[in-house]
Amino acid sequence: MNINEIKNELKNIKRTSFGISIPELRKFAKRIAKKDYLTLFNDNDFDTFEIKLLHAFTIGYVNEDIETLLKYFEKFIPYVNDWAVNDSLCQNFRIARKYPEQVWNMLMKYKNSKKEFESRIVSVTLLSHFLNDEYIDRVFEILNELNTDDYYSQMGIAWAIATAMGKYPKQTEEYLKSDKNKLDKTTYNKALQKIRESLKVPSDIKEMTKTLKK
Repeated sequence: MNINEIKNELKNIKRTSFGISIPELRKFAKRIAKKDYLTLFNDNDFDTFEIKLLHAFTIGYVNEDIETLLKYFEKFIPYVNDWAVNDSLCQNFRIARKYPEQVWNMLMKYKNSKKEFESRIVSVTLLSHFLNDEYIDRVFEILNELNTDDYYSQMGIAWAIATAMGKYPKQTEEYLKSDKNKLDKTTYNKALQKIRESLKVPSDIKEMTKTLKK
């Protein structure tokens, strides 16, 4: 098979990616959010990676009341089966900082889910918008309850703990050392690894984590 035959074969394969850059998708999402978002939200077939990312970004840019936005957010959750789409949805949902109680209550519907990406949605939304004085202790409580049977759920929890260590080192260290920490061994060790890899955690804390184990 020569290169032209290979290219012809590829043309017949169902496309799963357009190869569009993230910055361009963000620009497009902002345009859609101003006027065409209902068409996207109601008719999206989710047949490519980029169309899912576009949907995720647009939810965060739409100017609507919080209850409407939460409905869009939850309606999209069943289509999230990729860490990049998952994290883009969560991190871009910045309205959570304006309406933390409503978003927190929505997340609590999924804290006991056994589905990998529903668990990761909780952890990544928490690390993105709830690592603050009011919620930090409650965040640790919820991380204890999330599903740890799947890789991307485990890594979401580990990432949340590493991010917390950068912002609240004292509380996070106490959590890791205390009986309040209910993480399984694998997730706990992944959290320590993420802390050591973080550019936002001081070297002395990274050294401290080498003494921790489960």
